[in-house]
Amino acid sequence: MGALNIPASSLVYVDTSIVIYSVEKFPEYVLLLAPLWLRLQAGEIEIVSSELILMESLVLPLRNSNSILTNAYELLLLSSEMRLIPINQSILRQAANLRATTYLKTPDAIHAATASSVSCNQFITNDKGFRNVSGLPVVILNEVLAS
Repeated sequence: MGALNIPASSLVYVDTSIVIYSVEKFPEYVLLLAPLWLRLQAGEIEIVSSELILMESLVLPLRNSNSILTNAYELLLLSSEMRLIPINQSILRQAANLRATTYLKTPDAIHAATASSVSCNQFITNDKGFRNVSGLPVVILNEVLAS
C-alpha cells in the first residue's frame, strides 16, 4: 500500500468520495486517509472543498434517516478546520466551460472549477475523469493504494 505524499503547507482539495470514505470509515481507505486528517488537525496543511460537498454527502444519510451519520458529516464539513468554498458565478461559468470541453458531470465540473479557483496543490479523488481537466493536480486514491 502506498501513502499520500502531501508536502507541508499544501492546499489540498478533496472531492466528495474522500469525505465519504473518511466519515464512513471505508476499510480499504481508512489507513491511507488518516494522515491527511491528522495533518489538517495539526495545522500542517489546509483542506478545502466546494460547498457542494455538503449536499452530496448528506443525501444518503438523510434518505436513510441516519442522524448519527448526518451529524458526523456536518461536524467534519461545518465545524472542523476544513474550509468550504462558496459557489459563485465565476465558478459556475468555469464549470460550464469544463462541462462543454471535458464532458464532466455538473457536480464534478463544479468541484474542478472550485479547485482551480483556489489554485490547490493537490486534488484528491477516486475519479479518473478529473484527469481531463488541464492543470488540475489530480491524485487518484486507488492508484496511490496500488503503488
